[in-house]
Amino acid sequence: MRKRIGYGLLALLAIGCEQARPVQPADETTASMTAVQIAFTDVTETAGLHIFRHETGAFGQKWFPESMGSGCGFVDYNGDGWLDIVLVGGGVWPGHSDKDWVRPLWLFRNNGDGTFTDVTDEAGLGQLTAYGIGITAADYDNDGDEDLYLTTLWKNILLRNNGDGTFTDVTDEAGVAGDSVWSSSALFFDADRDGDLDLFVGNYVYWTPETDLWCSLDEKTKGYCTPEAYTGIPPYFFRNNGDGTFTDESEKAGFVPAPGKTLGVAETDYNRDGCPDLYVANDTQPDQLYRNNCDGTFTDIGLTSGVAYDENGKARAGMGLDAGVVDTTGQVSLFVGNFSKEMIGVYRYIGNDLFIDRAAVSKVGRQSLQTLTFGLFLFDVDLDGDLDLFAANGHVQDEIERVQDGITYAQPPHLFLNDGNGFFTDIAPVIGGVLAQPLVARGAAYGDFNRDGLVDILVVENHGPAHLWRNDTKGAGHYLRVQLVGTKSHPQGISSQVVVWVAGRPLEQRVRTGGSYLAVSEKTLTFGLGAAARVEAVEVTWASGLRERFGPFAADQEVRLVEGTGQPVETLAQAAYEARQK
Repeated sequence: MRKRIGYGLLALLAIGCEQARPVQPADETTASMTAVQIAFTDVTETAGLHIFRHETGAFGQKWFPESMGSGCGFVDYNGDGWLDIVLVGGGVWPGHSDKDWVRPLWLFRNNGDGTFTDVTDEAGLGQLTAYGIGITAADYDNDGDEDLYLTTLWKNILLRNNGDGTFTDVTDEAGVAGDSVWSSSALFFDADRDGDLDLFVGNYVYWTPETDLWCSLDEKTKGYCTPEAYTGIPPYFFRNNGDGTFTDESEKAGFVPAPGKTLGVAETDYNRDGCPDLYVANDTQPDQLYRNNCDGTFTDIGLTSGVAYDENGKARAGMGLDAGVVDTTGQVSLFVGNFSKEMIGVYRYIGNDLFIDRAAVSKVGRQSLQTLTFGLFLFDVDLDGDLDLFAANGHVQDEIERVQDGITYAQPPHLFLNDGNGFFTDIAPVIGGVLAQPLVARGAAYGDFNRDGLVDILVVENHGPAHLWRNDTKGAGHYLRVQLVGTKSHPQGISSQVVVWVAGRPLEQRVRTGGSYLAVSEKTLTFGLGAAARVEAVEVTWASGLRERFGPFAADQEVRLVEGTGQPVETLAQAAYEARQK
């Protein structure tokens, strides 16, 4: 049953001890945004995604990787403007299953009418052999179409989009397979702002069937091990050579040595120097913040910045994560999903490479103590102009309910509604419906698959189905969708920053891949405008360093902004970098 959620009531529920600068929007932005009906509808079956099921290959021995997959995402592989869906199918263990093979990757084409067609075979993806883990996507070769990168339990796979609806495995010639180890989340980003996308690949632990260890919750039956039992693997960093090939510069760029055990990675520019930084979530190891030195190298400042540990100085089980501006300070906040009995981490930048822990005061932390969060992302669910937080939950031990009170294996998600000042209320229990459904969730992504301006949710369960939840919120605000087209920057505008000005208020987002867990979300940005019927301007800081102003624009449309066609304004990236160096 749908519940009517009043914004005034939610604001009262979200009051905390920390004070943020009051929001002073124009009257037009608040006049009609007094209440909405937030609702999601499960359209998995009608959309045609019900034929998918993630396979773990489990045969009773509780091998570690079985509990960790899998990923999912929104892409536009055929360039028709409608979001298609990729789902990672997992795999089976040779000789231990009735099935000799399962699809490690599925591709569903959006038909533009709310339905999808399985085009895995016709796209040339039907005969891949792998134990699939995660997915990312971007136009790595700048030829105008989205390519796919599949992380696996062994060697990873780069699939070049041929532009005709098919893909070709170019892993070996591109040089991005990596070693035969367990990789997790990956992202494409423009590390050196040269217009060519580089590739960061998180790696987890050294594990093989031969080295699998016996672990147990009750000291009687074998359970899935935790990563403390295994040695972590440092990440890969592949520099794009601009000719379809990459060079492994993991050590040269500063990503090695590292503790490994990485499960999530997100791009941000927390210090606004124009150079993309990376936030990395590690499982039972300190999380890392790689500050881009703007010279092709990175420095891990996770420990000194305050984002490596919880408030008690303890490393947590970091999984999915995201980064964005969620309050009126204008500073970036980092969010990271953790294990049950560990809060979702929330850190806000306060300057000088330092962050403050806001898990408790934001009200996210205590509301997430009983859940184990994998997929996690920021989006504006009700289009009121601030970013809300979705968290997909599910435990890794199927026997957890026998040994711990209050912790379940399947868990409902969180939907944390932002009051605009960075204080959150979990409204999932109030809304109910699909948001009350217990899942063993892993990957989660967002995208407006039906092009109605409301952002929808995609979730995949471990050893289970995918779920496509259509956002059917009533009374939501106006919106502006922004698609970037780079000329000197990357063609999709990746690693560029966008600020939309609404009634004198800046709304900020970033074009990127990565984030969440094993997933990729859409690259067109959706800005909620509340009751505002127009935006004064859209400012883009391109990855190249060019800063331009576009607009004004009427609300409720998608605009396509081409680099070099707006009104140029001063370039801030180099000045900010030089100021920080002093």
